[in-house]
Amino acid sequence: MILPITIYGDKVLHRKARPLKGGDAVDAELIGSMMESMRNASGIGLAAPQVGESLRLLVVDISEVQGYENAEPLVVINPHILAVNGYNSMEEGCLSVPDVRGDVVRPSTIQLKYRDEHYEEHVGEFSGLMARVLQHEIDHLDGTVFVEHLQRRQRRKIQKALDALAGGDVHTSYPVVPPGVSGADG
Repeated sequence: MILPITIYGDKVLHRKARPLKGGDAVDAELIGSMMESMRNASGIGLAAPQVGESLRLLVVDISEVQGYENAEPLVVINPHILAVNGYNSMEEGCLSVPDVRGDVVRPSTIQLKYRDEHYEEHVGEFSGLMARVLQHEIDHLDGTVFVEHLQRRQRRKIQKALDALAGGDVHTSYPVVPPGVSGADG
């Protein structure tokens, strides 16, 4: 089922998501819906807060990106970055901040501890685009949106667009929930 994407300005995007406990049932339907919603919106990563669920859960699939066709989709629960190495700048965008892009400096390689959809623990090293997407989505779990990483000059250039989004002026090809309507604002 395709879920609507929560838009910039909604409180759920600025709240630290709650961890899933060992006894929590990881909802296979939610994970499947998140994957389907991400692909429907032509995204390569999606965090649960972006669909109105304040949970430390994210999905990534970069296999549609040239050069990453063999990358396997990834389900990440309760991620924790253990180490970082190197830094680079790359333009980022976000399904929750449609039509806004900006250059963000992030570590180029990360070591990540996480659980998969079967709740099995993994520690892996990720670099390149996968490392960037994981960090972008982990930011969502921590209540941070990529525009908060932009330099002040870049942020000023996009402020009108951000204000419009926060005010509910949203135009996308995928279903969205305007700010304040997600029901997760509580």
